[in-house]
Amino acid sequence: MYTIEICHLYPEILNLYGDKGNITALRKRCEWRGINVNVRNVSLGDEFYPDEYDIVFIGGGQDYEQEIVKDDLLYKKGPAIKDAIENNKVFLAICGGYQLLGKYYKTKDGKELEFLGALDFWTNGEQKRMIGNIVMECDFLKSDTFDGKIVGFENHSGKTYLGKGIAPLGKVIVGYGNNGEDGYEGAVYKNVYCSYLHGSLLPKNPALTDFLLEKALNNKYKGFGTISNLDDSYELAARNSIINRLITSNKMNKLRKIF
Repeated sequence: MYTIEICHLYPEILNLYGDKGNITALRKRCEWRGINVNVRNVSLGDEFYPDEYDIVFIGGGQDYEQEIVKDDLLYKKGPAIKDAIENNKVFLAICGGYQLLGKYYKTKDGKELEFLGALDFWTNGEQKRMIGNIVMECDFLKSDTFDGKIVGFENHSGKTYLGKGIAPLGKVIVGYGNNGEDGYEGAVYKNVYCSYLHGSLLPKNPALTDFLLEKALNNKYKGFGTISNLDDSYELAARNSIINRLITSNKMNKLRKIF
């Protein structure tokens, strides 16, 4: 019997737009396959022991919530989190949690807040918010049976820029992404996957959920191989309907601007 251990960091503080749904998706897609799941909440003042976990999840939060967790993240848990990242633990970080793993956040009034610096990227706060549904294409998810498209919802004023050795999670088809300028969304480093997508991200995108689970299982159980398939006909029908609607609407908006 296989078991996945999940760490949910700061669950009562970083849970914007129902990001806890990502934990639910990971749990249910394991249980449907007969894989045991244990989820442990780790918050302010708690010790973080990376060897005890297979997946670490950090949800989203606004500036206020980031300020609350920042010192605990940097000075209490920071070294262990960096070690876990370098040792190929699987991380999923959303929005504010994504930003906290970077080098710094520069506020709208020019104040620079030091963040964890586990990954080489940084974020600049802006007046205008980037809000709306988003579709992106992830090359690492493409296969003969899957188009690699991911759908979600973004709402952020921070513009994130990727540095050396950091790949984007995907290429934006509809929406803003990291900064509304370079056409990319999210960040990938080793087994760390960062994104601005709420909604929640994983329930809307079972292929990404299974990708993360498969990564974690192969890390823990050498030679685990490929995760078994589930009947995702309802999930995929909902996903495809949203993606087709958003892409069609985006094309119509572009045509209106031309004419």
